[in-house]
Amino acid sequence: MARRTKETGRVTPKGGRPARTSAATATTTVSGRYTPPIPDEYRSSPWWVPALVLAFMGLGVLAIVLNYLSLLPASPTNWYLLGGLVGVIAGFIVATRWH
Repeated sequence: MARRTKETGRVTPKGGRPARTSAATATTTVSGRYTPPIPDEYRSSPWWVPALVLAFMGLGVLAIVLNYLSLLPASPTNWYLLGGLVGVIAGFIVATRWH
């Protein structure tokens, strides 16, 4: 009967550690491109951005809550829920622009 050799599936050679590179031996390439600094007016958002986030989200949540409490005219309807959801989503979209 023939003997079978056990194959482990190893693809790297046995023994030894992989070569390590240190910061002292690594070479860095310096780009020749100049990146100007970002102007101050673009580093922070204007005051109305967080106010708009709060307004959209607040009105959206208020529309949803008032619809469930039946305090809006002809409520409860799905249109008030849809409007509230659109308000909350608009608040999240504006929040992504807040720096």
